Amino acid sequence: MSATTYAWLVLAFPLAGSILIGLTWRWLPGRTAGVIGTSAIALAFLCAIGALVQLQAEPAEARHLADTLYDYAGAAGIPFDLGIFVDPLSVYMILVVSGVSMLIHLYSLAYMVGDEGYRRFFAYLNFFVFSMLLLILAGNYVLLIVGWAFVGYASYALISFWYRRRTATTAGMKAFVINVIGDIGLVFAAILLIQELGVSDYGSVFEKAPEVFQSNEWTIVAICLLLLVGAFAKSAQVPLHTWLPDAMEGPTPVSALIHAATMVTAGVYLIARSYPLFQLAPTAADVSAFIGLATLLIAASIALVVTDLKRIIAYSTMSQIGYMVVGVSIGAYSAGLFHLMTHAFFKALLFMAAGSIIAAMASLQNIDRMGGFRKAMPFTCGALTIGALALAGFPGTSGFFSKDEILTFAAARGGMYWIFAIGGYFAAILTAFYAFRIVFRVVYGDAVPEAKELEEGHLHHGEPENPATGEKEDTDVGFPGPDHWIAERALPMRIAMAVLSFGALFLGFLQIPGVDHVVESFLEPTFEDSIIAHTVEVTTRDSYIGMTVGALCSLLGIGAAFYLYLVAPGSTLRLRDRFRPVHDFLENKWYFDELIDLVIYRPVIAVGRFCNSVFEKVVVQGAVVGGATGAVRGLSGAVRGAQSGFVRFYALLVIAGMVGLGLYFLVVAS
Repeated sequence: MSATTYAWLVLAFPLAGSILIGLTWRWLPGRTAGVIGTSAIALAFLCAIGALVQLQAEPAEARHLADTLYDYAGAAGIPFDLGIFVDPLSVYMILVVSGVSMLIHLYSLAYMVGDEGYRRFFAYLNFFVFSMLLLILAGNYVLLIVGWAFVGYASYALISFWYRRRTATTAGMKAFVINVIGDIGLVFAAILLIQELGVSDYGSVFEKAPEVFQSNEWTIVAICLLLLVGAFAKSAQVPLHTWLPDAMEGPTPVSALIHAATMVTAGVYLIARSYPLFQLAPTAADVSAFIGLATLLIAASIALVVTDLKRIIAYSTMSQIGYMVVGVSIGAYSAGLFHLMTHAFFKALLFMAAGSIIAAMASLQNIDRMGGFRKAMPFTCGALTIGALALAGFPGTSGFFSKDEILTFAAARGGMYWIFAIGGYFAAILTAFYAFRIVFRVVYGDAVPEAKELEEGHLHHGEPENPATGEKEDTDVGFPGPDHWIAERALPMRIAMAVLSFGALFLGFLQIPGVDHVVESFLEPTFEDSIIAHTVEVTTRDSYIGMTVGALCSLLGIGAAFYLYLVAPGSTLRLRDRFRPVHDFLENKWYFDELIDLVIYRPVIAVGRFCNSVFEKVVVQGAVVGGATGAVRGLSGAVRGAQSGFVRFYALLVIAGMVGLGLYFLVVAS
């Protein structure tokens, strides 16, 4: 089979799995829905490998394959095909997405088994993966928008999965609305592209764009900025980031799927895919890079004080996506995408380990209540530590190689791009600190009652409640199930976490400076026309200097966390009291929610209320509708009054009319 045939199958299996579970859920016993869903994604991953093999068999200059299933629409002579585009970038992405998603499905087999919505969960999960794969494989911007919208809907369904929780439904709506803002930006960008170029497929767009647009021409800058609106909403970059921490209201596997391999990486993919356009709009590319830098610093600072375990990891996702956005915006495409892959492994691992800890705590997520789990849950704690090491960029782990490659490129580009290197290394210190803040608070210290109970062989079960509000909950459909599953007692969870641990530790060896460049070489055909990537020279010496600085930043952050949480416990409380305004500022997430509420939400609501109370009722209903209605009512009343039934009255009206006509003609004639 050809690479494009394999790519169509990559799309077909998750869609078929979602439809099959959705149609037969009433009759599926036990874990059958989970087996079907996991098998569908596993088959998609195997087909992604098939596409890789077939694509590598092509000459480097021919690794850009387009295929159309049928023409599903057309307007003004412009066809919109149901077509896919298979090149090294799309194959790389479907390998990461389907591979990590398969492991998350495997983890979910056990983690969600006690939930009444088990079958519905896997139907949604398969549809989510299908939507992301469609977004990646789409061959034109119109089909990209379709996949983009599907991902937005699927995220809403999964974040709101426990729909009887008010906090979950609110978080789902928040994610949906912010993503719709991004959708609007993407749609307007596509409209401008089609209007200016007359085409929508990638190959034609990238070929014609340099012929039509001049560098930094306002039209191409506007197009790229609109693309960034879509990218930042999906990838939770400032200021469209506030939905991501709230998305933790979904089940833990959903958090892993959204944060690791699918939704939040869509914006990074969009920028990388559209790099020929951003080359023509360097101003937009620089805007993207600075927003990525701001996001990684802001998110890292918030993660220093958050006490919800899943939300700490969520803010780390925002920060790490910021690194990727910086990478693909400054021309370090292979480095940014390499970090995308390594991040998918260690972030999914962190969420899975966190889910296991939270299950042992009977759904409690506050790290202030956790501690001493190293004896009760050695496997989970080991996985959590490995994930934290990779997140912190500890020397030798995957995160160490991929993150530092981005920062070294920024330094090598020089000039103002040194800002990204300096800011990135400073954020690396913060990252290492909050990563091991998790480890030292959860794994070490005195064992909490739940950990002691587990050491005695009993998994703690408390009364079901919402961890965010403390409200008591049922265990019916729409609420979390009564059972809790931990990796130590569930083989599927252990297998998934073991594979991810291996990747978090050793995937970095695919890109060792001066030794091998597997990812860069594979992606080379996609970015062969990149001016920046080929003009910025990063020497092996530069790479090792950057890695040394990165290693020192990692060790500094870990050392600070070790001292504050293990050597001198209680120091953080004294620091909090001493710098209370700073702590409160960070704890309130830089007041972004309040700012959006003040600047956007309240004015929009005020305008809506004004339009409803004044314009709608007075102008529309009163003057327009009411005026017309009053005129008709008055005229009809006059006509009704004239219908008296007396012949002499009708004769008088006829005579009066004739006299009136006679006078009219006399006046006109004169």
